[in-house]
This record gives sequence, C-alpha cells and structure tokens, in this order.
Amino acid sequence: MGFSLGKVNYCIKALTKVGFIKLQNFSKSKNKSGYLYLLTPEGVKKKSALTKRFLQKKQLEYEKLYNYFNE
Repeated sequence: MGFSLGKVNYCIKALTKVGFIKLQNFSKSKNKSGYLYLLTPEGVKKKSALTKRFLQKKQLEYEKLYNYFNE
C-alpha cells in the first residue's frame, strides 16, 4: 500500500484516540460481547466514508510533520 511504519503507527494512534478502534485489554476482557455491535449496510457505508476521510487527513498531517522534521 505504500505506507511507512511511522505513518501506520500515526494513523492507528489517531484512530484509537477518537475511539474508532480499541487496542488495550480486549483480549483480557471477560465480556467480549460488550464490545460487539452491528451496523446496517447504510451504516457501514457511512462509517467507511468517515474513516476514509479521517485517515486521509491523518496521512496529510503525518506527511507535513515528516517533511518539517526532515528538511
């Protein structure tokens, strides 16, 4: 996909910060079903579009920061 490890880390941290993904304590949780939810097909489309825009924004932020520190 052409993403550097730094860019992937930056985006994953951003997704975690806004609550789109959860990285900690899930495997140790006794109530895994508490983390499950279902989306309708329309909900999946809207969530996908929102996530795509969010990741595009974060990639641009990363590239600006990368260029700033490497120039």
